[in-house]
Amino acid sequence: QVRLVESGGGLVQAGESLRLTCEASGSIFGFNVLAWHRQAPEKQRELVASITAGGNANYVDSVKGRFTISRDNAKNTVFLQMINLKPEDTAVYYCEAVRLGLPPSWGQGTQVTVSS
Repeated sequence: QVRLVESGGGLVQAGESLRLTCEASGSIFGFNVLAWHRQAPEKQRELVASITAGGNANYVDSVKGRFTISRDNAKNTVFLQMINLKPEDTAVYYCEAVRLGLPPSWGQGTQVTVSS
């Protein structure tokens, strides 16, 4: 497993942008999937975006066209660029690293709050 630390969250107004960063304590090169999840108050955690080792990205429908996930293997970092934020994007955002055959690694989360 690897230690993950998220940063970049904050309080913004609707329509503004944020870039979340997930820094790993070790190499992310061998991880099959890196992902961002979010959990709003009184809601279940949901998968927002994921990216494979080959660079294929997938998104939940509600963020398509607004969020972009990327990975920098050289810097052991995963990013989530978020534009045109909406109040319904308010949640704690978590980074996950998945290596087949091993338990996933999770970060502690970063709060994103979007005011209307």
